[in-house]
Amino acid sequence: MIDIYAGKTAAKIITEQGFKPDLFNAFLGASGGPKWFTLFGLDKYIFGEFFKNRSSQLNLIGSSAGAFRSACFSQNDPVAAIERLAKSYSQTRYSSNKPTPNEITTKARALLEDVFGDNGVTEIINNPVFKAHFIVAKSNGLVASELKALQLLGLTKSYLSNRVNRRFLTTQYERVIFQAPNSELAVKDSYKFKTTHIDLTTDNLKDALLASGSIPLVMQGIKNIAGAPAGMYRDGGIVDYHFDFKINNPGLILYPHFNSDPKAGWFDKSLKRKVAAKNYDNVVMITPSKKFIASLPYGKIPDRNDFTDLDSDTRIKYWRTVFSETEKLADDFDKKLNSENVELKIIE
Repeated sequence: MIDIYAGKTAAKIITEQGFKPDLFNAFLGASGGPKWFTLFGLDKYIFGEFFKNRSSQLNLIGSSAGAFRSACFSQNDPVAAIERLAKSYSQTRYSSNKPTPNEITTKARALLEDVFGDNGVTEIINNPVFKAHFIVAKSNGLVASELKALQLLGLTKSYLSNRVNRRFLTTQYERVIFQAPNSELAVKDSYKFKTTHIDLTTDNLKDALLASGSIPLVMQGIKNIAGAPAGMYRDGGIVDYHFDFKINNPGLILYPHFNSDPKAGWFDKSLKRKVAAKNYDNVVMITPSKKFIASLPYGKIPDRNDFTDLDSDTRIKYWRTVFSETEKLADDFDKKLNSENVELKIIE
């Protein structure tokens, strides 16, 4: 059901010491919108069982959908929070199959209220164990415009620049990490994106999280977030879609992901460009197997195209089935944890 990939250092440690919760000091959550639904069962198991009695700090690092998941995991009841996110997101309905950025953004703000409830924001900020980090892309130049034509022109420039060299994106985007207070997280990025760390507060947490998922052209950007440099903030996946940086993490990094071929940034999705294996040296990546994905309705994992390709009732039924099926991934992970030897595929 699941495949487990590990960097060389991670594989050596797990082979010698076993697959133990205390070996992990960080958790990654990637962008990808509804693709995350494939990990629903695993998420509930990992934070409801695997990390249930944890007392040492765990850095939760996410962009876009991964940031939303991190916001759930750092609440007092992470399983209830992730269930609220899954229900609210999957049952979202729009007025047409081509909703405006304003409608999508308005619905996303309503989703946040469902996910946080009355105390979610303060629980995230004050959580002593699970430390949330939301990655956001500060957008400069034409990509900061809310005029569709100008924004599209800026994105075209991004696409063409990235095909030549990912470093060329650094003139258009900066990485901003909104983080739990007192976080010591630092990243080393060979692509040299300017990186700024901003503490999460009751004044900026909702805007920071919404910005991390604000897809260009699809949603409105978030402007002038409290406590952060003035400017336009958009989807963190633009810069860090599936991550290609080194984290200053003394332990291992757990990374449930919906496929085994991570891409550095949003504009790498159609490219063969690989992430650097050295950045995954201490990463353990859990993915659904190809056989499991083939067994799902339509033989694929959910994605944003489902909003337009399927009517709402069909889409919601399909996604509900996926949620149910992902419980099998959790069962398989539990089985592997309780086996004498966990089979690992080396990330190279």
